[in-house]
Amino acid sequence: MCLIALGWRVRPDMPLLVIANRDEFHRRPTAPLAFWADAPDVLAGRDLQSGGTWMGVTRDGRFAALTNFRDPSAQRPDARSRGLLVSDFLTGQASGLAYADALRRHGGDYNGFNLLLCDGNSLIWIGHPGDGEVDVRTLEPGLHAVSNHLPGTPWPKLVRAMDGLSRMLRSPDAAAAPGFGTLTDQAFAVLADDTPADDADLPDTGIGIEWERRLSPVFIRGDEYGTRSGTILQLTDLHLNIEERRYGSGGSYQGASRFSLRR
Repeated sequence: MCLIALGWRVRPDMPLLVIANRDEFHRRPTAPLAFWADAPDVLAGRDLQSGGTWMGVTRDGRFAALTNFRDPSAQRPDARSRGLLVSDFLTGQASGLAYADALRRHGGDYNGFNLLLCDGNSLIWIGHPGDGEVDVRTLEPGLHAVSNHLPGTPWPKLVRAMDGLSRMLRSPDAAAAPGFGTLTDQAFAVLADDTPADDADLPDTGIGIEWERRLSPVFIRGDEYGTRSGTILQLTDLHLNIEERRYGSGGSYQGASRFSLRR
């Protein structure tokens, strides 16, 4: 996952609303959003190369999502798959803070990451830049977003996604309800924004100006690397609604999976 924006306890009728895009090489094998046969309470896509996932939720509302921390100089080929951080939390029972405390001791086993965890009571961010200590923060109610740097770093794609999410949460169409409707359409419109950033606004993350340009939109239409899926998660006291839309080379639409569960 390369862009996550969420509203945490912004509205009393909807404790959690998440919109997110996963960017990845198109050749990496992936299973679509579904309940896992080996963990029936987990609802997530799956990385078939390493076995973990980038974002998922459980029937009782545990949520986790991950982005990579972009720093090519700190990448280690022998590091553990970061997707296992998400799947381990979803299949376990530890609170967000307890999981974070354990991760402080072995965060260095992974390349750099941002990990968001919600256990229903708190929303936790865990960050590891790849060559330093693990940082942990309990996030206050409000709007939050993370891409491939520290949360809230004002990259153009993150700012655009936050603005879109803010508009959604102010809309009367965001009222908590089972199923899918206008809110879903608004969310995927935000996630489909392929407007590139101006060169003057691009970050310098060590990958060169051409790649910075390619990766600057919310939605990346790449032939070899691009946005593989977009997901909206709406969690209320009574319902869990989640939809994933998948894309192929050049941003071509490849299908969708949606689930609406009564909690």
